Amino acid sequence: MDLYAMTDFAIAEEMGGRLRALRLRKNRRQADLANMTGISRVTMERLERGDGKISTLIAVLRELGQLEGLNAFVPDSFTIPSPLDLARRHGRIRKRATGKRTQPVPDMEVDW
Repeated sequence: MDLYAMTDFAIAEEMGGRLRALRLRKNRRQADLANMTGISRVTMERLERGDGKISTLIAVLRELGQLEGLNAFVPDSFTIPSPLDLARRHGRIRKRATGKRTQPVPDMEVDW
């Protein structure tokens, strides 16, 4: 599946459908799973449609025993700086992005 070719809405729907398939594979009813995670059945239904909060998704994945799937979502390699990067920064860990540094465009005079 080419995620970059899909809209955000389509990706969310796909993820919700996968969550539904996982729930069904585990043979769990929406109402039972919602009750175990402390959410309403309607919230569970919305999550399966691709409309929900990350915190709700985490609670549901925990109850389904699938939290390890979150490691693929954002791998540790993104959170742990490389030794080369640490050396360049003299051991300091980055706390914020600097944005794109560009040269200012000089004002151009238009002679009509």
